[in-house]
Amino acid sequence: MLEAIGITAGKIWNLLHDEVEMSISGVVSGVNASQSMVYMGLGWLAREDKLEFRKSKRGVSVRLK
Repeated sequence: MLEAIGITAGKIWNLLHDEVEMSISGVVSGVNASQSMVYMGLGWLAREDKLEFRKSKRGVSVRLK
């Protein structure tokens, strides 16, 4: 399972590398993985201090540091 989470984290990183900022739901839509797997991948990248999160009235968005 750790390998799958790592692969998903890589897909998220690549997606965010091409975009300035995305909503969490946009990341889920942009990565070919389940919502829970995307959340685990986001957690992986957050733990590695590679993401910045921003909360707004519309929800939470994320971008690379």
